[in-house]
Amino acid sequence: MTKLDMELLDLLQEDCRLPLEKLAVMTGSTVTEVAEAIARLEEERVILRYAPTINWDKTDRDRVEAMIEVKVTPQRDMGFDAIAKRIYRFEEVKSVYLMSGSYDLLVLVQAPTLKELALFVSEKLSPLETVTGTATSFVLKRYKEEGVIFEGDTPDNRLVISP
Repeated sequence: MTKLDMELLDLLQEDCRLPLEKLAVMTGSTVTEVAEAIARLEEERVILRYAPTINWDKTDRDRVEAMIEVKVTPQRDMGFDAIAKRIYRFEEVKSVYLMSGSYDLLVLVQAPTLKELALFVSEKLSPLETVTGTATSFVLKRYKEEGVIFEGDTPDNRLVISP
């Protein structure tokens, strides 16, 4: 991974809509170098997608989100990977993380209604043969996600001009 690669990843994570020309200036590179580096990072699956952070509470879309702590029995010769793969294939699942601590997997899920989310846990997740326990916590309000504050103080990124 080159210095340019790391600079681009930091900049794109902060704002994935930055034009190539601006990225080139910010990194001290040419537009061609930046375009080639980004194309390579995409091809190597370092950059997987470009997505905005959305405050869904300001929209009309109904959705329920939860974080589920899952305890599992790892499978021989596959560890946690096989059960994680089964879980992340469900449509309701948005993220799956292998964790240290008192549970094995953290599963972030969303569904249109509380009933649909409860049915996912009771009919799809809990019955899996390697799942030995779950604990579900519902997201009530988001304050900050991906470094973005949802309400309240918004940083003023303007340059200070003094006489």
